[in-house]
Amino acid sequence: MRILIAMMKHETNTFSPIPANWQRFEDWGVHFGEDARAAYEGTAMPMGAYIELAKSIGAEIVTPVAAEAMPSGLVTEEAYEKLAGAILDEVRNGVDAAMLDLHGAMVSEVTPDGEGTLLERIREIDPDLPIAVTLDLHCNLTEKMVSNCTTLIGYKTYPHVDMYEVGTQIGQALLDSLDGKVDPVMSWGNVPLLSQTLCQGTDDEPMATLIRMCVEAEKEPGVLAATAFGGFALADMPDSGNSVIIVTDGDKAKADEVRDRILAAAWDRREDFIYKHAPLADKIAEAKAIEEGPVILLDHADNCGSGATQDVMTVIGELHRQQLEDVAVGAVWDPVAVQEMQKAGIGNKVTLKLGGKTDMPSIGEVGEPLEITGTVKVLTNGEWTVHGPMYTGVKVFMGPSAVLDTGRMEIVIVSNHHEPWDVGVFTSMGIQPEHKKYIVLKSRIHYRAGFAGLAKATLTLDGKGVTTSDNNLLEYKNVRRPIYPLDLINEA
Repeated sequence: MRILIAMMKHETNTFSPIPANWQRFEDWGVHFGEDARAAYEGTAMPMGAYIELAKSIGAEIVTPVAAEAMPSGLVTEEAYEKLAGAILDEVRNGVDAAMLDLHGAMVSEVTPDGEGTLLERIREIDPDLPIAVTLDLHCNLTEKMVSNCTTLIGYKTYPHVDMYEVGTQIGQALLDSLDGKVDPVMSWGNVPLLSQTLCQGTDDEPMATLIRMCVEAEKEPGVLAATAFGGFALADMPDSGNSVIIVTDGDKAKADEVRDRILAAAWDRREDFIYKHAPLADKIAEAKAIEEGPVILLDHADNCGSGATQDVMTVIGELHRQQLEDVAVGAVWDPVAVQEMQKAGIGNKVTLKLGGKTDMPSIGEVGEPLEITGTVKVLTNGEWTVHGPMYTGVKVFMGPSAVLDTGRMEIVIVSNHHEPWDVGVFTSMGIQPEHKKYIVLKSRIHYRAGFAGLAKATLTLDGKGVTTSDNNLLEYKNVRRPIYPLDLINEA
C-alpha cells in the first residue's frame, strides 16, 4: 500500500496586515519529500501519528510536503499553489490512501476555503481516494471539506496537546475502513455563532461542556469520532463559526442525532462565548497589587498565534508607566531593534524605538513605537526545540533574537513571529520565567501548554491589535448573516 502523508497549515486572520507569502512559510519551515518525513517523524503532531500508523502496516510512505506558517493575512497565490501542487502531483503519481494534517481556517487569494479546495482538487484527480483529515479546533468547517474526504476529526484540546492522539484516531479509522472493518459516514452542521477564541479554552466553560459531550459520544456504540469546532472568528469568510462533525460506522441517523445534541448545547451557551472587556490601566493596577508571583499577564489582542503583528506596545507601555518590577516579556517582534542591539553588543546600553513597526488599517491603527532604554543582555540565533506538551519535538526558529534588560523588565525581542506556548521562548534566551514576578505573554490560550503550571494568577489585558475580541472594531464583509453576536438572534 502506498500512503500519502502531508501537512499544509495556516490559520488566516483576514484582518491582519501581514501577508502569508512564501517567505512566511519558509520562516516556520517548509519541507519537501524525505525532508518532510524527517522533520515530523517522531513528533507529537498528526503527521507524526500518520507516519507511525503507515509504518505499522508496512506501507510505502510518500511525504510530498510539510509546511506551516504563523497565522497572518491571506495566503498568497504563489504559496498556496506551491503547497497544494506538491500534494496534487503525488496524487497524480498514484497513491492508495491519503492522510492529511490540515488546519481548517486557511483563506487564500485563490479561495476562501483553502482546505476544501485542496480536497476537492484531490478528488478531481482520484474520485475514490480514501482520505483522512485532522483539523484544528479553530477550523471553520465547510461542505467542501466534508464531502471530499472519508474521515475527519478535530482537536479536543486548546491549547492543542492532543494532536498526535487525534491523528492516530482518525488515521486508524481510515485503515480500518480499507480493511472493511468499518464503513465511515459523516454528519456535520453549524450554528450562527461567531464565538471568540479567547472564550474557547477547553479547560473553561462553555467549551469544556462541548468537549465532554464529544468524549462521551465516542463511547457510544458505532461512533468513530466526534468533534466540536470553536471556529476562527477572525477569518472573515462565509462559514466562520461554531460547528460539529460526527463520524459513525455506517449509521447516519446516529451521526445526525449526536450532531444536533452538541450543536444545541453550543447555541444554548452562546453568550458565554463572547469576551467581556475591562480598562487596561485598571487591570494592570490589579496585577500590581497581587503579592505572590508569577502572575501571567496576557496581551491577547496582539497574539501573533492568531495573526497579530506582535509589535503593539500598548500593554508594555502601560506596564512601564505603572512601574511594575521583575517582569519578563515574551515576545516583541522587531527585527530592526535586534539589529541595533547586535551592533551595540552584549553589556552595552541602547535606547530603542521598540515595536510599532506595523500599521493595522483594518482597525484604524498606526504603529506606535515605545522609546525605551536598557542593556543588551542576550543575543542568539533564536533556534530551539520544543520540549513541552504542545508541538513536542518541533524546532522553533524565532530568527535573530535578543533580550533587552530595562532594570524592571527583561524583554525578548525576535525577528520571526512566534507565539509563546512553551517556556523555551524564555529559557532559550537565558530567562527563568518561574522566578519572575510577572510574565507578559502575547498569547490567548496556547500559553497554558507551557506556562499554566507556573501561574499564581492570570489576568487578560485588553490592549490593541488585530486579534482584538472587540467586535465593534472589526468590519465583517463576507461572513454569513445573521450571526451572533454581530446580530442579536434568538433561534438557531
